Amino acid sequence: MTAMNIADSNAGSKANRLVLRPGDAGYDEELAGFQTGFAQRPAVIHAVSSAADVAAAVRYAAAEGLPVGVQATGHGLPGDAEGGVLITTKRMDKVTIDHEARTVRVEAGVRWGQVVAAAGPYGLAPLNGSAPGVGAVSYTLSGGLGILAREFGYAADHVRALDVVTADGRLRHVTPEVEAELYWALLGGGHNFGVVTGMEIGLVPVARLYGGSVSFDGREVGPGAVLRAYERWTRTVPDGLTSSFAAVPYPDVPAMPDRLRGRYVISVRVAYTGADGDQLVAPLREIGPVLADSLREMPYTDSHTIHSDPAFPHTYYGDSAVLCELNVDAAAGVLALTGPEAPVMCVVQINHLGGALAVSAPNSVPHREGRFLVRLLAMGDRDTAREVLDPAFGRLAPWAVGRALNFAFGAGDRTEGLYGDAETRKRLAGLKSEYDPANLFRHNYNITG
Repeated sequence: MTAMNIADSNAGSKANRLVLRPGDAGYDEELAGFQTGFAQRPAVIHAVSSAADVAAAVRYAAAEGLPVGVQATGHGLPGDAEGGVLITTKRMDKVTIDHEARTVRVEAGVRWGQVVAAAGPYGLAPLNGSAPGVGAVSYTLSGGLGILAREFGYAADHVRALDVVTADGRLRHVTPEVEAELYWALLGGGHNFGVVTGMEIGLVPVARLYGGSVSFDGREVGPGAVLRAYERWTRTVPDGLTSSFAAVPYPDVPAMPDRLRGRYVISVRVAYTGADGDQLVAPLREIGPVLADSLREMPYTDSHTIHSDPAFPHTYYGDSAVLCELNVDAAAGVLALTGPEAPVMCVVQINHLGGALAVSAPNSVPHREGRFLVRLLAMGDRDTAREVLDPAFGRLAPWAVGRALNFAFGAGDRTEGLYGDAETRKRLAGLKSEYDPANLFRHNYNITG
């Protein structure tokens, strides 16, 4: 079989999308994503370049009675389109800055690194995450916990408008005033309600920040000791300071840099726009012998160096727990389960929440009462990952208030805790029935599931 270019019109706009089926040249390449542990075989891929293309693909799927998924541009999972229609949006990559209004318009395939680079010359910044390769739209629909989150809140809290194709094939312009219920549902409910083709997001006036990480050798200092010191320190910092704790046992393999090879690295990452950053982080530098210290003033365009997340595709599974408080004994138990002796390499990250994240907004992003977020990733096959993740999260269960949709990385398809309390879930399910009664959009964590 060969790929086809299909042209049709939608409200006067010409659509020209690439359609691929199993066996076509380019089919497997189009499916490739950041998370290599997940594979599916859609009956047809619609590689779109415009909102009109998306609308045409949705109408085709509806007419054929096929489920629709969207291939995540960045780190997320593709929508569940096994045997159905998969829409890939990476060709929709336009970024438009309005520096006077302090806004950016992004198309569906834009990654955060593009936005940071485009906004930087105007002294502006988006509320992006730690990795420049993350897709801006998917990240924001799931809330968007960024590196300045305690100062400015979730990325979803700054969305001015969305353009979305719903199950009826209509392209809708949604704002807090126009179709307010759909606006509320999209921001927190993820891809359950349609295909977002574009988004207008507010930018913040940040040109520089104080940030970086201070790291310790976990075998020398002890991960529990760093964790206890970190938890005490978070009680003293201002709301404008955003930080996280991380524990990574790096493999002893030649591909690793010498400074990381075989080490169990415990780090505290910091991002702060205030002028007293050095004074605030001084207690961190006193925890023990420092392995590395990159804390410094930097242009916001260098903010990706704070976490230095891996940019290469790989296999991983993971989940998260939003906690009402961080019980350091339970969390130390999690570190023991996921450390160098674990049967599979694990990465632990603990985000300090609160501050602006606790402020309500007209969206469905849940768990604003949370004080910490624990994120666990396990490299390798799903079954081995679950052997580590299940008991680890079990230790945290007494303090868990839910899970974060941004960080549900395929360790299971359960929806418990992802969409807030019973009232919120009921409201979301009602809107799903209204806008997608046939359940055309098969999100991996479907609100009706």
